[in-house]
Amino acid sequence: MTERTMRLEDAERLLLSLELFGMRFGLDRMRRLLTALGSPQERFGAVHVVGTNGKSSTVRMSAAILRRHGLRVGAYLSPHLVTFAERVRVDDADVSGAEFAAAVQRAAAAAEKVDRRSDPDDRVTQFELLTGAAFDLFARAGVDVVVVEAGLGGRFDATNVLSSDVSVLTNVGLEHTRWLGPTVADIATEKLDVLERGTTLVLGADLHPDARALAERTAAERDAALVVAPADPGAGMEVLARGSFQRRNFALAIEAARAYLATRGRALDDVAVHAAGASTLVPGRFELIATGPDTVIDGAHNPGGLVALAEALPEFVGDRRLVACLAVLDDKDATEMLRTLLPLCHAVVTTRAQSPRALPPATLASLCHQLGFAGPVEIVGEARAALDRARTLAGPDGVALATGSIYLIADLLRPVGAARSTL
Repeated sequence: MTERTMRLEDAERLLLSLELFGMRFGLDRMRRLLTALGSPQERFGAVHVVGTNGKSSTVRMSAAILRRHGLRVGAYLSPHLVTFAERVRVDDADVSGAEFAAAVQRAAAAAEKVDRRSDPDDRVTQFELLTGAAFDLFARAGVDVVVVEAGLGGRFDATNVLSSDVSVLTNVGLEHTRWLGPTVADIATEKLDVLERGTTLVLGADLHPDARALAERTAAERDAALVVAPADPGAGMEVLARGSFQRRNFALAIEAARAYLATRGRALDDVAVHAAGASTLVPGRFELIATGPDTVIDGAHNPGGLVALAEALPEFVGDRRLVACLAVLDDKDATEMLRTLLPLCHAVVTTRAQSPRALPPATLASLCHQLGFAGPVEIVGEARAALDRARTLAGPDGVALATGSIYLIADLLRPVGAARSTL
């Protein structure tokens, strides 16, 4: 009997079912999975992007630049907002639902072979299956290079089975300390493990001094070329993605693309770079989704992300009234995030993202008061209703901002009535 062809809904359901098994670190399962898939990761070049913030933007921008140099380019991103298929892009477009589902079906068949030879508590994880499916799809699509975003850390991340020509470290902040370590240096060590001997390491302009020192030492130890990106791509460069932080990300993407092209004996073409900058948007990052009032969604979900957002807001908001719709997960430093954003706000609406780890809106509201916020603070439990209330409070000439959690942004973008697709 012929096995039924998976649809996108089937692939999503399968991936969601693997969420129950959680994370399990180590690269052995991933290597065995890729072997069962025919080692697709060996059939394309790679740029590997690690860091705390800015990874997705840097991946999209680097891929856009390389594509405009005539290369067939894949991009592997995480997390997604509405569907898992958003994580896999070929030539500046998400793959189709049918292509994605077929890749997941092939990866699931390979995972069954791996799992049969493994202990019951050592099954292929959700992220491993997804990564294997993506690499298989890229190989079948005949891409020349894939720009890959690491999921968590670097050393034991499933993406660290790649042989990458260029590694990119965007920045380093305190995140996932339970798994990556308690200090910036500990976290940087985990992320820098993706750097291979004799390759190139590209660093973001705003790298923490401890991470910068470690990166310089690691590059020297591994005989890797070291490139530090400028803080801005230059006054004449149009960057469609809004915010000064996106200009930093684009400057980093330029250097990543330049380094990769150099490995192929090619130079960077300024016309191609300008075309990429003027046409590349990043969904869910300082994205204007409505007017009257201007309504912005931004997936900043940790203190570093909020600092970057707060730096970009004044130029956009000007002297208009800003009302924030906020949701934060309980493993984030909500106090520090609020301390950064509240001075820019006239009012706040707290809400809850669809995640078991979401802070109660009442807790967020209490934190606003504890930090001395003098404006109105309202609690609206449902995300869309909360953003609607923020828009009302902002008034037609103001600005409403939804931020604090990628889960919140996903809730706002997901079609009404659609099931959650895990991040």
